[in-house]
Amino acid sequence: MKNILSASVLLPLRLFPSILFAVLACSVNANEQVKAKSYDGKTDAELARELANPNTPLTSLKFKTQYRTYTGDLLDADGQSGTTVLLQPTLPFPLDSGRTLWVRPAVPFVINQPVFDNKQDSSDFSTTETDAFSAESGIGDITIDVQYGDNEKNGTLWSYGATATFPTATNDDIGTDSTLFGPGVQLGKVTKDYVFGGFINHQWDVAGDDDVSLSTLQVFAVYLPGGGWSVASAPIITHDSVSNTTTLPINFAVGKTLKLNGRPWKFAIELNYYVDQNDNFGPDWMIGINIAPVVENQIANWFR
Repeated sequence: MKNILSASVLLPLRLFPSILFAVLACSVNANEQVKAKSYDGKTDAELARELANPNTPLTSLKFKTQYRTYTGDLLDADGQSGTTVLLQPTLPFPLDSGRTLWVRPAVPFVINQPVFDNKQDSSDFSTTETDAFSAESGIGDITIDVQYGDNEKNGTLWSYGATATFPTATNDDIGTDSTLFGPGVQLGKVTKDYVFGGFINHQWDVAGDDDVSLSTLQVFAVYLPGGGWSVASAPIITHDSVSNTTTLPINFAVGKTLKLNGRPWKFAIELNYYVDQNDNFGPDWMIGINIAPVVENQIANWFR
């Protein structure tokens, strides 16, 4: 069954990166004369609140640059580090029902990801004679999250949908060899000064060779002191049921939203310290710089 599904998705997966970047190009290429932009007239504080809300009506192109150090029982695990540049746009599509469909692709570009040589026994390695790790770079597995939901008048935000991950990695060592799929649900609250809530999803392998059963929980809490500033914690907790390992970070982030030449931008810096990870090899620290310009979603405009 998996082989049949794998064959059926092979062609779309090959075309997917080109389609994705075409979508992003259309989103950026806004027609300035069609209508007033959705962010015109809004203060930095209002824009910061909307961008802190996962059910935002604003379209943004978020670029995350994340540098990680690692730890573990494997030889020289503590000496490893790598960088991921993540392109993660938010594309809202308002529906006639008054609800919204959010499409959030995530395209990772992996730079010098440490990969352990599993073909050899780590006890045979000597730090002076053999390098147990190699550094791999390339495009990782692409994920698309699709959520249907709304922001209620009382400040409650909710959505439900599904997440799919495709085996698009240019190197098997930086991705899975399977297509993953599973449900997701989100619930939260927006007030004048706070945005808080949680998003949980689970993905199973539906095609490919690797067995995957992965749960993800993101709890988010954002304080908005005004002036476009935000102070947040949004740790992403993952549990791999196949290996029975959990990755648990403590997360802290500070952001600033402002307009540059009339266009809103959000800049943020975040820090993770991982209090739990795979004993053999897992992340220890992460420092990230996030840049997110707000753009017009021309794909949504086509359907209006």
